[in-house]
Amino acid sequence: MLIGVAGGTASGKTSVCRRIMQELGGAGGAGGHGRLVNISMDCFYKDLSAEQHAPILEYNFDHPDSFDFGELHGVMENLRGRRRAEVPQYDYTTSSRLGTSTTVEGAEVVLLEGLFVLYDEGLREMLDMRVFVDTDADTRLARRIRRDIAERGRDVARVLDQYEATVKPSYDQYVQPTKRHADIVIPRGAENEVAIDLVTGKIAQHLSRCGTSPRALDAL
Repeated sequence: MLIGVAGGTASGKTSVCRRIMQELGGAGGAGGHGRLVNISMDCFYKDLSAEQHAPILEYNFDHPDSFDFGELHGVMENLRGRRRAEVPQYDYTTSSRLGTSTTVEGAEVVLLEGLFVLYDEGLREMLDMRVFVDTDADTRLARRIRRDIAERGRDVARVLDQYEATVKPSYDQYVQPTKRHADIVIPRGAENEVAIDLVTGKIAQHLSRCGTSPRALDAL
């Protein structure tokens, strides 16, 4: 079962996935032999060239062209066929791939979260459930500022400049329109217990049919 969780920057996509994992007894992120696996689309950012690294503020990380959809398709096809897949590792502080990967195999349910999970038609067609996390723009901006300062070594001015130059325009043009492809829209993210219960209930049904108890999932 492949589930896509899309939404704008800092909308709560990761928090929603973590809440689903917790409710079903899973843990952690990509990797290992867990029955329930969470993968971030950010792992599939393309490597930047030396020329692109120089004016890094101008590079649009919120544009579909910044992702390697071909590689992502291959990984998801392998997981859908219950084959081993290698998920690349990405370093946000240097905006580059680490040259290493995480092995994922044996998953009955895959949660794929990211900006453009519902953007690409081929990827959408692979998904059994399509979720869009819909959060107020001011809340998303405040969360992004806190996150990028704490986790990605950036300052407020840089975050705001990037938000105005690329993040908001790309959201309006590329991300927000994909909400129409969602089966479930989750306002307020992980705080929306009713929506989380709907998603986890559907996953629990799938796991039951597979003969896997939701509370007996392997830790990742």
